[in-house]
Amino acid sequence: MHDFPLMPQETLLFTSESVGPGHPDKLCDQVSDAVLDACLAIDPDSRVAVECFATTNLFIVGGEVSTKAKLDYEAIVRRTLREIGYTNPAYGIDADHCHVMNVIKQQSPDIAQGVDHSSDLGELGAGDQGIMFGYACDETETLMPLAIFLAHRLLERADNLRKSGVFRWARPDMKSQVTIDYSNPKHPRVHTVLLSVQHDEDAIDEEFRSYIQTEIIAKVMQQYGFNLDYRVFINPTGRFVIGGPEGDTGLTGRKIIVDTYGGAACHGGGAFSGKDPTKVDRSAAYAARYIAKNIVAAGLAHKVQIQLSYAIGRSEPISIAIDTYGTSHVDETLLLQAIRFLFPLTPKSIIEMLHLRQPIYQSTAVFGHFGREELNLPWEKLDQVERLQAFFSRLKKSV
Repeated sequence: MHDFPLMPQETLLFTSESVGPGHPDKLCDQVSDAVLDACLAIDPDSRVAVECFATTNLFIVGGEVSTKAKLDYEAIVRRTLREIGYTNPAYGIDADHCHVMNVIKQQSPDIAQGVDHSSDLGELGAGDQGIMFGYACDETETLMPLAIFLAHRLLERADNLRKSGVFRWARPDMKSQVTIDYSNPKHPRVHTVLLSVQHDEDAIDEEFRSYIQTEIIAKVMQQYGFNLDYRVFINPTGRFVIGGPEGDTGLTGRKIIVDTYGGAACHGGGAFSGKDPTKVDRSAAYAARYIAKNIVAAGLAHKVQIQLSYAIGRSEPISIAIDTYGTSHVDETLLLQAIRFLFPLTPKSIIEMLHLRQPIYQSTAVFGHFGREELNLPWEKLDQVERLQAFFSRLKKSV
């Protein structure tokens, strides 16, 4: 027998990150969704699959688009760069002087055939195979995990202050990271906050860091009633002048965990931005979140993850799975029955149920696709709570 020394009790920590609108990958996501919105605003039946690449003074927009809209793709790129704040040549890319390359082409007829002519008559087929996840928990009022919720809020405040001109020396690129201590799961605490903000060459380091700590980090934590004895890291390398596409190339779809649940739940095989709602990578992930959120709001579980899977050209999901992590107040098999009964999950039904042919997507491409109460997104609505509760009420009466 071996005697092992007793170790001090481990602190139970979980961390999520977010990135701001000026991050090179998020810049590409926003342009991809700006193209999608422009198409849908004119032709709601547009088929769009657009990806972007950004580096120093070069922006490439490509992919497949089938639409009746006549668009100036270069103008969309430059407008988005300008909205984000890339208006200075010193930033490495700017709206007025960078080179924009357009390599968009028509959608593959093989893919279009699978979508338009599903084996289920009268239905749209899924635009691709894949697995999608949706998640909700009661840690926050938005039913999002706490770490990613706070990581987004930090950058929202920082970016708003930057755009207003109050946040001196700040440039568009920024990242956050929040670590939560779950040692007492009923009373989680903020353990560590990390904020990296790109800044001008002449920034006074002490003033810049002090502003971030007192006017951004502390204000967000106070707003949501959290402890203030957390560790803080601000620009840990000591300097962050070169950023954005000059500091690192950007690509659409490379920040998928930022887009969803910060790693607290699974993510499927695909990204969201630049894809029209016939692509189940996007629409089914929204539907899964919609289901999960209404289940938690109905008081049927404290947290829940929904998985959906599809085959290209088929309309009905191949599978539906549910995991309540042992927090359900009802049998999970009955929850599955409720999902099948109350939520139609063919691509066509999801599009109609959630009104997905609207130009609402560019705003989702930064600060997350979920938990955005201020945007009034259709997949965040809690309009199925009473129907879920009534379903289980009827079950109880019939037993």
